[in-house]
Amino acid sequence: MDERITLNHGSGGHKTSELIADIFKKNLDNEYFTADDAAVMPAPEGRIVMSTDGFIVSPWEFPGGNIGKLSVCGTVNDIACMGARPLYLTCSYVIEEGFAVADLVRIAEAMGETARKAGVKIVAGDTKVAGKGQVDGLFITTAGVGVIENDVSLSGSYAKPGDSIIVTGDVGRHGCAILLARDEYGIEADVTSDCAPLADAALALIKAVPETHVIRDSTRGGVGTVLYEICDQSNVGIEIVSDSVPVDPAVKGVTGLLGLEPLYLACEGRFVVIVPSEFEEKAMEILRSVESTKDSVVIGKVVSDHQGKVVMKTPVGGMTFLPPPGKELLPRIC
Repeated sequence: MDERITLNHGSGGHKTSELIADIFKKNLDNEYFTADDAAVMPAPEGRIVMSTDGFIVSPWEFPGGNIGKLSVCGTVNDIACMGARPLYLTCSYVIEEGFAVADLVRIAEAMGETARKAGVKIVAGDTKVAGKGQVDGLFITTAGVGVIENDVSLSGSYAKPGDSIIVTGDVGRHGCAILLARDEYGIEADVTSDCAPLADAALALIKAVPETHVIRDSTRGGVGTVLYEICDQSNVGIEIVSDSVPVDPAVKGVTGLLGLEPLYLACEGRFVVIVPSEFEEKAMEILRSVESTKDSVVIGKVVSDHQGKVVMKTPVGGMTFLPPPGKELLPRIC
């Protein structure tokens, strides 16, 4: 195998076959993985959920993961947010000429390992090689299919006044990890991305609390953007307690230095969950019983006042509006 990707690896000939066999099939193989033009799988019983995501994260590797792990987590979590069990993924690689083959192997290994952990099968894909400078290293697109096996229905438009708002762990770690990995500010801090598949937690929650109204993946734009989206979709207001929002001390230090709001930094392993208040205790019990969401906390409630706005209760007891999401602070974080 060559040390670097060449244009021949995207030609569809022998080099392409070698790439697929030695890297992708070796790491992603399962009973449905195919070398044909499309994969054939058994049809599940229930309602089908489908999602697709593009990943152009820079740098492609960061503390806690790489673009391969991220590409699986992102689509799996989006499917899980709808109350579905993820089943199958397809993936498309666009690789820059000259990309190191050893790095591509690490990415494929991470995809395979994460897919197995998430209980999802990667069944088909596509590989293209772009000329030098046309792509920043590697882009991945994944599409996923899942199945809703019950009558649960989740949507950002279902939030009701009085509902409790839960976040499943500390916020902003992925965005902060990417920022530090770029080494543009000369800041040293021990921050690891929260990138993780969360379908097991979502499925456990909706099984125990089918009354759950909203599960949202707080990726690009972070928890703050998700809260504003829910306000708009449900025509409600949201109140959160600033001291209740969990932020890793290292993330708090970095964002304090740079004047950033952790609520607007991306997460790749955190859900925002909204449940009727009478089911708050049960939801917390379930979420805390799952490793990936064991640090879940209640951060606020849905209200009928100040529709379309997110209000924070400050440490001194005052109330202030969380500024609505503005320009992209950290491009290329997912």
